[in-house]
Amino acid sequence: MADEDDETDGAPEPAAGEAPEGAAVFPLIPEELGVHPLLLATLHAYVFLEGSEAAVLNGAVADEAMNYVVTYLQRLSGNDLRRVREDMATLAGFAKSEKWPKQQVRFLQDFLKENGIGE
Repeated sequence: MADEDDETDGAPEPAAGEAPEGAAVFPLIPEELGVHPLLLATLHAYVFLEGSEAAVLNGAVADEAMNYVVTYLQRLSGNDLRRVREDMATLAGFAKSEKWPKQQVRFLQDFLKENGIGE
């Protein structure tokens, strides 16, 4: 039986700490922005699951995981929902000031509405 490490498709391996080609990665957000770490962790997972190519992950599994992530976020209410709205506005403002691509800024601006969070 062949060792899995010996099986390659000819594609170069990513360097340590570097995402493989086709993986969607959300940028590192500075701690100084004060955005809740759990929201940032959720956004990183969401972007990876939603935006990565099939070669990086199993699409059916990613879709199932995405459904759970969104379902849990839809449970937000009260002060937690208010905080998430404020944090998303902070992130969108940061993205604009850092001149992120318009598509990424729009993602942050529309994230809650597009996922039925807080309706």
